[in-house]
Amino acid sequence: MAVITIVNPGTQTTIQDLTGRPGLWDVGVPPSGAADELTFALVNAAVGNPDSAAGLECVVTGPVLTCDEDRLICVGGAVRNATIDGFRVRPGMVVRLPAGAVLDLGAFDGPGLRAYLAIEGGLDVPRVLGSRSTFVLGGFGGHDGRALAAGDQLPLGRRENLLTPLSVDLPELSGSWRVRVIAGPHGAPDHLTAEGVDEFFANSWIVDHRSDRTGIRLVGPVPGWARTDGGEAGLHPSNVHDSAYPVGGIMLSGDTPVIVGKDGPSLGGFVVPAVVIEADRWMLGQLRAGDTVDLVPVTMAAATEAIRVRRHWLSDLRQDPAELASPISTTDRPKALHHAERATTAPPYTIRCAGERHLLVEAGPAELDLTVRVWMHLLAQSLRADRPDGVTEIVEGVRSMLVAVDSSRLALTQLAERLAFLAAGLEDPETVVLPAREVTLPIAFDHPEAHEAMRRYATSVRPDAPWCPDNVEFIRRVNDLRERDEVFEIVQAATYLVVGLGDVYLGAPVAVPIDPRHRLVTTKYNPARTWTPQNAVGIGGIYLCVYGMEGPGGYQLVGRTVPVWRLSPADEQPWLLRQFDLIRFTPVSAEQLAHERAEIAAGRADLRVTPSTFSIADVRRIEQEAPVDIATLRAKRRAAFEAERARWGA
Repeated sequence: MAVITIVNPGTQTTIQDLTGRPGLWDVGVPPSGAADELTFALVNAAVGNPDSAAGLECVVTGPVLTCDEDRLICVGGAVRNATIDGFRVRPGMVVRLPAGAVLDLGAFDGPGLRAYLAIEGGLDVPRVLGSRSTFVLGGFGGHDGRALAAGDQLPLGRRENLLTPLSVDLPELSGSWRVRVIAGPHGAPDHLTAEGVDEFFANSWIVDHRSDRTGIRLVGPVPGWARTDGGEAGLHPSNVHDSAYPVGGIMLSGDTPVIVGKDGPSLGGFVVPAVVIEADRWMLGQLRAGDTVDLVPVTMAAATEAIRVRRHWLSDLRQDPAELASPISTTDRPKALHHAERATTAPPYTIRCAGERHLLVEAGPAELDLTVRVWMHLLAQSLRADRPDGVTEIVEGVRSMLVAVDSSRLALTQLAERLAFLAAGLEDPETVVLPAREVTLPIAFDHPEAHEAMRRYATSVRPDAPWCPDNVEFIRRVNDLRERDEVFEIVQAATYLVVGLGDVYLGAPVAVPIDPRHRLVTTKYNPARTWTPQNAVGIGGIYLCVYGMEGPGGYQLVGRTVPVWRLSPADEQPWLLRQFDLIRFTPVSAEQLAHERAEIAAGRADLRVTPSTFSIADVRRIEQEAPVDIATLRAKRRAAFEAERARWGA
């Protein structure tokens, strides 16, 4: 088998393919794949490879490598100075890399950030969860789940039955970008003011240096909020009950816009005022720190035409790319495709577009209602059982569901009609009994790694944040508790219901105490952390999360627990928790936790699980037993919430 050998890996060089691993967004597995999907598709097609072939993506500085047999190659993206044995290689041109010759992609000084190398036959590394793409944060895919290192040898695929090679024209890169977006699904008047929406799109944003494949942070003015907070979802007006993000969705993480990237989180609690259109998503892979970005809102029709023209061009690279007319600009959210009022056994709900590839279903008022959560689960299950061709993702949120489609096979209007039909035939969520499990997790409160995350945030992000230096003290204060340890006592006493998976990646649960008296209320970081330890336990709004892996995050940290994700060579389900699991925490020392973490990670132990059920009747029983206590606690915590916010403005 032919191989390429990495002499020098450059900066963050990884193996990627075009489509990544769609279909697992609902359990927090990002698609990954080439960040600049247009350039990757072009150079891959140039050497005759099929769409499924894998190649190399590199950042800032490219690799130096050799091949042990002659192969055709094509480079593209930000690369300007690639050479073979010192002779310049023009981007987009198909050239032969002779056996033993040295290919050096060089440094990328801009414009653009990423370069791509396609090799005839592709890279024949194993598929993990359906894709060869590397997800570095998760540690899987590509070559051992990591960026390449000197000495790595990568096997090449076969050359039989490939298409005729053809040099290609590549997209023009810039330091100033006009990125087309579709307004919504969140916006005026519920979350932003009308003036705030206009200002959001009128501003020229600057790409922040803390941007990567998980998301592009934009620097600019504070959004014009239409409300003072997110209620139970959190203190900041950006906070919403956890809802899924589309790739390319622009979430407002506090006051900071973040464009969700190919390695981004699938589920979170921030509003999404706009979504990058599919035809322009490639630009996200080339945005460089300091670049300016203008968000140009366009109609759904313009977005649909743009991707139609793109697909037509990629199907036959011998034709010139078509020039599109200037799109009609509109800052208005697309009108809802369907709206239903409250019925006897169903909440009111709305179906609207989240870009041109996703529908967002939202039900009930903007507050936690477990009856609504069960209803949304029933709708998701009904869609899974009667799944139209073209539906690629179904992701449940707390009071929402995001459905992704392949827009070449299924129109959003057709899907909306199907969802409305299914919604009319659902069971009464008040009477449904769901199968569940009771899961007991060890927790080390005040874990040193949680405090390390707090320290890093205070040092490098926002030292004056009210939750610095101690998240637990902040939780105590905003819940009007007397002692810091009361926070831990409440977490230990609670039974948490898993109402979402994939909140901050890899099967991570978002959960809420079934008993309202155990619902501590806090807010999410603004801006978010850039680092969180794997399996940290945090609280944001009234929700608790267990982080599936290292990465960014915004929940207030209270401790750490065992892995909730285990990817083994055996064909086993890697996410260890399920929707509607009931979680209880048992305190242990940091040393005992380290032992239990190692045992579970190695497959020598598992989570402690017993069969159970969940029904709304369980919730009603608690509400009927202690209505005065519940009302008193809610009022007390709301007052403490308001007092905390008043201190911020003082």
